[in-house]
Amino acid sequence: MEQDVSSTGYNFRIKDGLLGAQMLFVAFGALVLVPLLTGLNPNVALFTAGCGTLLFQVITKGRVPVFLASSFAFIAPIIYGVQTWGIAGTMCGLAAAGVFYMLLSLVVKFRGSQVVSRIFPPIVTGPVIMVIGLILAPVAVHMAMGRTGDGGAVLVPESQAAIISMAALATTMAATLLGKGMIRLVPILFGVIAGYLISIFYGLVDFQAVVAAPWLRIPDFVLPEWNSAAVIYMIPVAIAPAIEHFGDVLAISSVTGKNYLKDPGVHRTLMGDGVATSLASFLGGPPNTTYSEVTGAVALTKAFNPAIMTWAAISAILLAFVGKVGVLLQTIPVPVMGGIMLLLFGAIMVVGLNTLVRAGQDLLEARNLIIVALIIVFGIGGMSFTFGSVTLSGIGLAGILGVVLNLVLPKGRPVRNEDGELTDPLSVPE
Repeated sequence: MEQDVSSTGYNFRIKDGLLGAQMLFVAFGALVLVPLLTGLNPNVALFTAGCGTLLFQVITKGRVPVFLASSFAFIAPIIYGVQTWGIAGTMCGLAAAGVFYMLLSLVVKFRGSQVVSRIFPPIVTGPVIMVIGLILAPVAVHMAMGRTGDGGAVLVPESQAAIISMAALATTMAATLLGKGMIRLVPILFGVIAGYLISIFYGLVDFQAVVAAPWLRIPDFVLPEWNSAAVIYMIPVAIAPAIEHFGDVLAISSVTGKNYLKDPGVHRTLMGDGVATSLASFLGGPPNTTYSEVTGAVALTKAFNPAIMTWAAISAILLAFVGKVGVLLQTIPVPVMGGIMLLLFGAIMVVGLNTLVRAGQDLLEARNLIIVALIIVFGIGGMSFTFGSVTLSGIGLAGILGVVLNLVLPKGRPVRNEDGELTDPLSVPE
């Protein structure tokens, strides 16, 4: 029952199907969380995650055991985009983000990864990631307290919402800190289950729509519509996750003991990520990215065969056609999602902060201070610029600003203070 294909690294076995389903279980909570938070269809997200993973494997010659699914980095931009341009217009911008990945992969192929690190150093990507997390903090709080994301309407009584959201948050934290084995890999799933059960107790869940939904149904795909404003807004957002991609490839390389940066090459993995993201956008799904949860599961199970991810992808595609799944997921009350978001968006901010810390640069050095400060204030403070029919604001503006400042600001030249010591002329005194 075995078939080895040495040229691709695949080794098909019956038990790989079960391992693949397990990998999908690990990714499931985060995979469907993104469409639920952004108003996209979870069944479409399942389908595009599966298809994106298969495309990634083709482009990377089936050598890398990773699973691609919904990217958290795009949650805030998608929410803004759907409110501003609708789902079809937002998909146009997300497709452009995938094209950005593809172009970046060509740069890496012909010029090396060093040129990317010079244009997008940690001093730029770190604060941009922080903005992604912080800009949605009010949305998380509103939802955790039973309100709509903008706080404009109350959906669940505040007293009940607080209990539900804190239970979901506490369970997620407990699974993360105290869980062992597979439990520790799916903390979001356990948090959602805990909040959902309490919501049922309070009578906040209505299963009539689930009963009425068909078992088999084609996902509600959405084709993109051209929108130049969405394109200009989304491309800068892609900077941070594109840079994070290098870290993801290093992580799975460390787990398996193989250097995927060289074989099949990071340019291929980045190209695969870009193609998967554009494919998802052309069908109405969220952008794809490599999942660290699944990488953790690979490390735990020692299941290094890339064919396992093929089965995970096929499982996701098949599950996408189960109509009751998407309807059931959409019955999850707002406070459950809000409780998870409190931790999720804070964690994204911490990832950006950690990027700066690991870079080991002095943030009080004038040039660094200016770049970080302006990225964060412009991104979170609501600064915007309008050029004709195009408006730059939020994360998009923060990303462009960071890149430009990094390229044009000169290195500070030291001067001598009253004691004759060399100092930065614009440095902040202690």
